[in-house]
Amino acid sequence: MQSDYWDKPAFETIRPRRLTAPLVFNSGHSGRDYPQRFLEMTRLDHLSIRQSEDAFVDELFGRAPHLGTPLLRAHFPRAYLDVNREPWELDPQMFEEPLSDRYNTTSPRVAAGLGTLARVVAENKPIYRDRLTLDDACMRIEGIYLPYHATLQKLLSEALTQFGVAVLVDCHSMPRLARSGDKAAPDIVLGDRYGTACAPVLMDLIETVFTSAGLRVARNRPYAGGYATRTYGRPQYGVHAVQIEISRHLYMNEVTLSRNESFDAVRQLVEKLIFALIGLDLTLLATNKAAAE
Repeated sequence: MQSDYWDKPAFETIRPRRLTAPLVFNSGHSGRDYPQRFLEMTRLDHLSIRQSEDAFVDELFGRAPHLGTPLLRAHFPRAYLDVNREPWELDPQMFEEPLSDRYNTTSPRVAAGLGTLARVVAENKPIYRDRLTLDDACMRIEGIYLPYHATLQKLLSEALTQFGVAVLVDCHSMPRLARSGDKAAPDIVLGDRYGTACAPVLMDLIETVFTSAGLRVARNRPYAGGYATRTYGRPQYGVHAVQIEISRHLYMNEVTLSRNESFDAVRQLVEKLIFALIGLDLTLLATNKAAAE
């Protein structure tokens, strides 16, 4: 999908030569191509504006197409457009014009400044110097967001047609979490919308891969899965969705946003996860669908 702001597509699908499993990997927050016009609109420096990125997540999962499963990845940054929100989840404080009832202006995400067009990046830093126009929002949403989700839906439909089931793996990273009392913070957070978005066998398998590597895994807290997990995860219809959050400290320097010495080890662990998911007995997912029916 071409945007007015880029001389290359705003996102891309990296397809395998042959589809070997009903998996679709999605990295919608790892984009790091910042259009000049957008940079001119922000009050932040080049490092601060990047604090919302799921930096390098597309690279961590980059082996997926080589192993027979597609990877959909954004080139546009999350600070510019968040495809893990509803399409019209907008903050009225950000716009010159008043927003009609068409828009969702009262969600908790909007209140936090993290709607479809974010008002702030990490540490609550405001992004924009001035208010935006609704035309700008419509350009981003109609020109990029809607085609992005149409592509994701198409990939899932293709997997469902070929295999009878489909699995969305929504790939993210998270800031290093703080300890909770005497309890160590998790390194990985898996989200399945509290058991509603995918078969339990998927969560169990993913958790086992990470815990076997010595990592601490939590489920649904503090991240239960965003718009993509909630929207596409329909196990009763054969479509499963799980969100994976990987703590950034495991593979990068969170201050300089550069890969650290453990990057390759984490990438190899993710490759091991992809292999495990490809090898999953599909009848276990089909059984889940039949039970739901």
